[in-house]
Amino acid sequence: MNGEENVKVSVVIPCRNEEKYIGKCLQSIIDQSYGMENIEIFVCDGCSNDSTLDIISEYSLKYPQIKLVINEKRVAPTAMNLGIKAAVGGIIVIFGAHAYMDKDYIKICIEKLKSEDIACVGGRIINISEDSTAEAISLAMASPFGVGNALFRFSNVEQLVDTVAFGAYKRSIFDEIGYFDEELVRNQDDELNFRITKSGNKILLAPDIISHYYTRGSFSKLWTQYFQYGFWKVRVIQKHKKPSAVRHLVPLLFVLSLMGGTLLSPFSKIVRYLFSTEILLYLAGAITFALKAYSGKVKNAPKMILSFLILHLSYGIGFLEGLIVFYVLKSNKSVEKNTKSSR
Repeated sequence: MNGEENVKVSVVIPCRNEEKYIGKCLQSIIDQSYGMENIEIFVCDGCSNDSTLDIISEYSLKYPQIKLVINEKRVAPTAMNLGIKAAVGGIIVIFGAHAYMDKDYIKICIEKLKSEDIACVGGRIINISEDSTAEAISLAMASPFGVGNALFRFSNVEQLVDTVAFGAYKRSIFDEIGYFDEELVRNQDDELNFRITKSGNKILLAPDIISHYYTRGSFSKLWTQYFQYGFWKVRVIQKHKKPSAVRHLVPLLFVLSLMGGTLLSPFSKIVRYLFSTEILLYLAGAITFALKAYSGKVKNAPKMILSFLILHLSYGIGFLEGLIVFYVLKSNKSVEKNTKSSR
């Protein structure tokens, strides 16, 4: 890219019923050190029925660079594609309405994308919690024990990775590999990033690109979120004939081992021993990482331990249902159910 300091950047934000967060999200983009004169924003709203649209309208009156796109299908990948197709920027940033950027976010993205072989760059997510439950969830999602090697959640090392969150993409990559897969209610960004790396292009994690994300505030919402991640991950694997990373299989193996251990332990001493050892090792790991996160404060650890369990069990069970739906039954009924529950 020539004249990178003046390259137009288009920020695409899928959004629905985000009255509590969309204002701060938009303001963080307006305040970018890169300069609002070089930025356009497409808020792709899935027919919000709270005051989200009013807030967007107020901002767009003051800043004509902010444009509203109505996403009648109400799912994220459709919103992303509508925004990309309407954008004129040489760089496309896919961002979240439930988050906000540090002031140099876009500036650093542009600098990192100067490399010819880097098609996408993303940074580190700092989780924000609004109560003690959300804090436990935030810490679990920022822990290697909770999310494996999903490096964008905790790494401070710049490196090539298989995926990032809130990525900045060279516009040309969409012409090369296509847009987001609109069948995928979840994991659509992982699937696109998988296609990027399969095409020989590279994805860079740069920890000095920082976003702040408001985590789920309840265990039930966390369960639903990660159940859907596991469910839709199976469809991604089915499309590409292989997983993009080994970590995606670990929760399934954990759930299967629990099921097998529970069923077979009454009949085998060896299975009872292995099953007991697995449970003890898991609890030891969960307790260790929870106490480390809370600086040894034992009274705060139980919620984080529960968060770990929800992350792993919900993803694994969702993955198992996905295997049954996509490989065994080849049915669309559960697909429709999971699509509706994500809206």
